[in-house]
Amino acid sequence: MFDLTGFQRDLLAVSAGLEEPHGLAIKDELDQYYEKEIHHGRLYPNLDTLVDKALIEKGERDRRTNVYTVTKRGRRELADRRDWEAQYLDSIL
Repeated sequence: MFDLTGFQRDLLAVSAGLEEPHGLAIKDELDQYYEKEIHHGRLYPNLDTLVDKALIEKGERDRRTNVYTVTKRGRRELADRRDWEAQYLDSIL
């Protein structure tokens, strides 16, 4: 997780939180959070990076729609990150 950008960590977190995460659903969530449009040229290469790092798996729902599922490793990395953040933030929040 330490080698991911903040945007990639956000992609991973959103993918884990959606019921059936596909590119446009992930994009819509991040558009709201970032309060600006996330362009496809930024979204999909970063999703591919997460696939290459075995944090998510890319599958097909149909010929036009890819589905991104967080792997066991990805969930473990998210949990480890949450624990790491908690040791610094729990006392102030």
